[in-house]
Amino acid sequence: MNTHADSSHHLPLPLDLTIRAGLELTYEISAITPMLLLVKPRFDSWQQITQEQLLFTPNLASVEHEDVHGNIAHRVNLPPGRITIRHDCFVAVPSIAEDVYCPEDAVPVEYLQESLLRYTLPSRYCDSDKLLDFAYQQFGNVPHGLTRVRAICDWVHYNIEYRFGSGSPTISASEVLANGFGVCRDFAHLAIALCRTFNIPARYVTGYVPDVGYQDPGTPMDFHAYFQAWLGGRWQTFDARFNVPRIGRIKIACGLDAVDGAFSTVFGAANLVNFNVWAYQIDPRQVRLGDPIDMSKRLDGTPRVNIPYAPEVTPLIAGK
Repeated sequence: MNTHADSSHHLPLPLDLTIRAGLELTYEISAITPMLLLVKPRFDSWQQITQEQLLFTPNLASVEHEDVHGNIAHRVNLPPGRITIRHDCFVAVPSIAEDVYCPEDAVPVEYLQESLLRYTLPSRYCDSDKLLDFAYQQFGNVPHGLTRVRAICDWVHYNIEYRFGSGSPTISASEVLANGFGVCRDFAHLAIALCRTFNIPARYVTGYVPDVGYQDPGTPMDFHAYFQAWLGGRWQTFDARFNVPRIGRIKIACGLDAVDGAFSTVFGAANLVNFNVWAYQIDPRQVRLGDPIDMSKRLDGTPRVNIPYAPEVTPLIAGK
């Protein structure tokens, strides 16, 4: 049994929607380059992979392992030349919003498990030690727990401008606050850092966010960064960028910050020349794994949640 499976609540979830999610990456490689690839969704009570395909062109051998945060990574050595990586999967998810079981209380730091304490400390991009004064001035009088986390999300959402293309691999949370703008990873880093100033464990998350029950804004599909806070004895999802609960969010990786959530980490010279991501609801009776991406078979992107049929997926129970 996977010891890092994420417990999200104490009731079985009906996994009655199917999301097709994946990506295709093409690199130009000048010399043998080791790579860590983080594209496989995690084991989680809110999601279950029903079909999956990972292809390298030309064919390469990869080694799958679990990292210290419970993410499923692949290690591969890329030879010189043009390399294409394609991951495609069908994931069963529940048709309910992610805040349906949202707990109220934060766990006092003296009762936190040792494995959770690292998520209360400053990290490379979540420099919470630099935000103490601001956090206590802005949120010190807000009730601790869910109310405080939501207040942090609201403040970041309404006071930090989302500026497409402004992302940088060197910007930390304190710099996002000073700049007043950023991309989704910056929103996540700032919200995480502010939670940590109050000893609320918070972790960075990357994944796919399909538009189930949500009007398609017409933007290209991409990976998305958000965060989770430890409340009521479990990880609860929050998203300071969109700031609304979503349906069908698929979690790929978790960690202290973006260092732990990169979809690829290369140890050498590699030029990314093509990047394509997809995440949309399908009827698995009408689509086969590996089929060309066909948005005419997409079921999401509308305010109405479409449930074509209940797939034969055994609901998972948190903690089991």
